[in-house]
Amino acid sequence: MKARNNIITLDQFIDEEYGKKGTTKRDKFEKGYEAFKLGFLIQQARLKKGMTQQQLAEKIGTNKGYISKIENNIKEVRISTLQKIVEVGLGGHLELSIKL
Repeated sequence: MKARNNIITLDQFIDEEYGKKGTTKRDKFEKGYEAFKLGFLIQQARLKKGMTQQQLAEKIGTNKGYISKIENNIKEVRISTLQKIVEVGLGGHLELSIKL
């Protein structure tokens, strides 16, 4: 349902563009969004710590290009690598949850 002046909510836009939750197109979109969100969260945490990609890469024993690919959603990251980035590289604590 559209509001006044043909303005719609983000949820309405996503429903219209990618279908309702549970459809193949919507599932693909949401998977991509989650990957993007993860890269963005890593980038924001790194910047908050005042670190460059190079500095983070050196702390975890990889290269700047790898960190860049994760942050820009070009490369998927394993949970073990994510844990290393967060805990060793950024000095944080990784928490995962499963919602049913």
